[in-house]
Amino acid sequence: MDVREFYIDDLVYEHEAVEASGVPGQVIRQWASRGRIHRFEGDGRYSGHGHEYKTMYALPEIMERARRYKPRPRQVAA
Repeated sequence: MDVREFYIDDLVYEHEAVEASGVPGQVIRQWASRGRIHRFEGDGRYSGHGHEYKTMYALPEIMERARRYKPRPRQVAA
């Protein structure tokens, strides 16, 4: 998706994206680090647990990728 297509309401924090899409936060961060989705600077609100929300993601991009996302079972070391 083109960045110019996003509205301000489309930008969400990681925990909101996880709730909306069901994709784990680690996967969302991995997509962003690999350039598959865009990452935006957050407004620095506090979460209430002593941490700031620093990164926002575009929910339409996440929802588009979430349709094709299939969780892989974790391998347990023997």
